[in-house]
Amino acid sequence: MRATLADEIVPPGPGPGAGASPRDRLLGVADELFYKRGIHAVGIDAVIAAAGVAKMSLYRSFPSKDELVAAYLARRSGLYWDWWNRVVARHPGDPRQQLLALTASLRKRALRAGWRGCPFTNAACEFPEPDHPGRRVAESNKRTMRRRFRALAKTAGARSPSRLADQLTLLFEGVYATVLTFGHRGPARAAIDAAAAMIDAQLPKTRGRALRRSRRRGAR
Repeated sequence: MRATLADEIVPPGPGPGAGASPRDRLLGVADELFYKRGIHAVGIDAVIAAAGVAKMSLYRSFPSKDELVAAYLARRSGLYWDWWNRVVARHPGDPRQQLLALTASLRKRALRAGWRGCPFTNAACEFPEPDHPGRRVAESNKRTMRRRFRALAKTAGARSPSRLADQLTLLFEGVYATVLTFGHRGPARAAIDAAAAMIDAQLPKTRGRALRRSRRRGAR
């Protein structure tokens, strides 16, 4: 399978092979095509053809395209939290550095050519209907991200954990959006400095240290 957003979240592994179930093959193909081309642009017939399964196999696994979209996004969400947990685990007991490390990891992925941004943000744009199964998965991912930012900000001793969480959420969403419009050489390169400034504003006793550390890491 070709590289996708998941490459940075989990190490790339072999795609569904001949021994994979029809469901796994369909989901693997949908993951690649939906992310690369957009969900509305990819028809069911294209997914079936690329997966090499019978049409009936798709409807046995996913009663509708909407259900396939929801499964694709649920899979991506699981990968996303695996990535988050691994990054945070590299800095035990240091929530401030955990926040910076999450931003640095996102920036690294965003600056790679061909990145298509956040699958959840993209899906929310494609499906404005609040009751769409895919949109519900996307919204759940975003709400969880905001809560996790708030928990880290609170542990770090931020004056207003909710405010810092909202600022970091906006920063992440800004990275996702600007990469699609400006490309990998655009404003996303400033993400680490922006995160450090936000964190320092909430933690005045450590002002400057986060920014200096982030710049050293960004220069490597």
